Amino acid sequence: MTTRGVLYVHSAPRALCPHIEWAVASVLGSRVSLDWTRQPASPGTWRAELSWQGEAGIASRLASALRGWQLLRFEVTSEPCQHGEGERFSCTPELGIYHAVTGVHGDIMIPEDRLRAAADRAARGESDLHAEITRLLGKPWDDELEPFRHAGEGAPVRWLHQVV
Repeated sequence: MTTRGVLYVHSAPRALCPHIEWAVASVLGSRVSLDWTRQPASPGTWRAELSWQGEAGIASRLASALRGWQLLRFEVTSEPCQHGEGERFSCTPELGIYHAVTGVHGDIMIPEDRLRAAADRAARGESDLHAEITRLLGKPWDDELEPFRHAGEGAPVRWLHQVV
């Protein structure tokens, strides 16, 4: 049961870069040396990308290994595989972590219990239904990360296969 995905480190302080490599290496089980480039969207920070292939669940383990680090913006994706849906994790210092299940065409799939809870909060007047759905779709994370994504266009990507 293998899948593949990409880790996008959108911005990280230089001092954090080797720690990110160590954390990623511990998840993938092999040495990792990322090609760090300056992140023009946030002067003084660095960015890197890593394409990976391995067992299902690596995306969640990568996101768990990196979440909560100050000043780190990242995304981890995994493609759907024969035995499971894909995943997307987005993380920013201000918003924390976002997780979505993705279908074969990249669409975000929102579980019915989360939709029901959003509709119930809106019906009770606790929030606006549009705002609830926007959050379920990850729009606040997309809005915050978009300048960092754009700044990384054309950046080199390195493939790494998990050692099994």
